[in-house]
Amino acid sequence: MARKALKNKAALPPKFSTRGYNRCPICGRMHGYMRDFDMCRCCFRNLAREGKIPGIVKSSW
Repeated sequence: MARKALKNKAALPPKFSTRGYNRCPICGRMHGYMRDFDMCRCCFRNLAREGKIPGIVKSSW
């Protein structure tokens, strides 16, 4: 879990555009972020497994 200070810092506009980074709005994680779903891989996996993301199904063969 990210600290509140880091979440607030990520919400501010950066001084230079290359310093900006994305954070997961659910847990605050910044690594493993997927832009298509606006969340990190950990939260994506949990929500997909529960069936809360439409169109995503667990593959099996």
